[in-house]
Amino acid sequence: MSLELHQLSISQVSKLLKKKQISPIELTKICLDRIEKYNSKLNAFIAVYAEEAMQQAKIATRQIARNEYKGKLHGVPIAIKDNIYFKNKVTTMGSKIHGNFVSDFDATAVVKLRESGAIFLGKTNMHEYALGATTDNPHFGTCRNPWHLGKIPGGSSGGSAAAVSAFLAYGALGTDTSGSIRVPAAACGLVGLKATYGRVSKYGCFPEAWTLDHIGPITRTVKDSAIIFDAISGRDRNDPTCLDLAGTKLSKKIDGKITNLTIGIEEDFLFKFTDTEVEKQVRASIAKLKKLGAKIKPVKIPSLKDAFWALTIIDTSETTTVHQPLMKNHANSYGADVRFLIECGYLPSAVDYLQALQLRRIIQKEVTEVFQSVDVLIAPTLPSKTPSQGELTSIINGKSVDTIETCMHNVGPGNLLGLPSISMPCGLVDGIPVGIEIIGAPLQELKVLNIAMGLESTAPIGNAIPTAYLN
Repeated sequence: MSLELHQLSISQVSKLLKKKQISPIELTKICLDRIEKYNSKLNAFIAVYAEEAMQQAKIATRQIARNEYKGKLHGVPIAIKDNIYFKNKVTTMGSKIHGNFVSDFDATAVVKLRESGAIFLGKTNMHEYALGATTDNPHFGTCRNPWHLGKIPGGSSGGSAAAVSAFLAYGALGTDTSGSIRVPAAACGLVGLKATYGRVSKYGCFPEAWTLDHIGPITRTVKDSAIIFDAISGRDRNDPTCLDLAGTKLSKKIDGKITNLTIGIEEDFLFKFTDTEVEKQVRASIAKLKKLGAKIKPVKIPSLKDAFWALTIIDTSETTTVHQPLMKNHANSYGADVRFLIECGYLPSAVDYLQALQLRRIIQKEVTEVFQSVDVLIAPTLPSKTPSQGELTSIINGKSVDTIETCMHNVGPGNLLGLPSISMPCGLVDGIPVGIEIIGAPLQELKVLNIAMGLESTAPIGNAIPTAYLN
């Protein structure tokens, strides 16, 4: 199938840009035209920087013409989640309270993307203050899934995922505190990468929970995720939690070769309660990886049974601490669901929080031991089929379960332990993508990306693309 220009990956258009076969102006105009045409149906963007984007595109075009090519993101239009600060532009956090907040500096991730020559299309819709998995926003409207407008695009980075999935942007930044990059990637048939905690600076990103937060890419291919990750990773003195490591160069190293890599399968927590049709797609992908040369090994991590409780206590306690000053004067300006979550953060005691931190160490110890014998863990990203808009409970094999808890179940441990994790499509159920999650040991992004690229080479969803937003 011959792809149209808007359907190409970052790695594909970057080659054309470098050879001057297309221009940044052409790519940016394509994206802006598609945003104008389809954003009213998807509500993926909160703000569009059309004039500024075209100015950046003209500058990039002149630079490339003078052979001042900066790299694979030079002249490539991308989108930014609206809780990441952008100098002299409103950053709303998807909220009414910060509806007019203007930062006087760029987030470090934005600074690094500017240096790479990327073009910024605008800010994407999100669940208010990143506190939810649906991107049903009471202030900026509900974001829709391009594969099925009645389904959630995931959250909280739903706008970023919808924009990339519907070919409105070539890639996007999201944030991930308890799955907010990987859940939207799974729901929208994309690749979402959450790297090791501290590999990407969080400076200039409004916090949800400071020991769990991550910034990362949402893209259409594994290689594209590595390209953006390379651009935004690396040390930053402004973020005390940022690791003192240079930026990565993984996009040049990944090759999809997985011979002799060992995949761990943890049945008791990560597969225990999964929709039968979703599980079938994930198991089929594991079989494909085995055929490509990977080894499969069952593993046991008993302490994972406590991961959801520990994550919930830490997340809500830290979130409520962040929002305490705002709650004093603006409690009624929050959406009802977000206000409820923040109020829940007043319930855990100091003892609860410290016990959660102790449990984190216990789980971390067990997981570290498991990674002595396996290279990655694999699981369904979402245990359920993609939920419908407004669906508070989901059905898994005939049993009703809480939708938000289900969304967080398998992705949460990656945040709790700061592990590199990627979600990518592994099949379709009822015409909607299913996501598979690949989890690695700290700083082992290369292994995670190689497993993902190996699976990607099998074309797990064929040539399927979203079309619901076109009608």
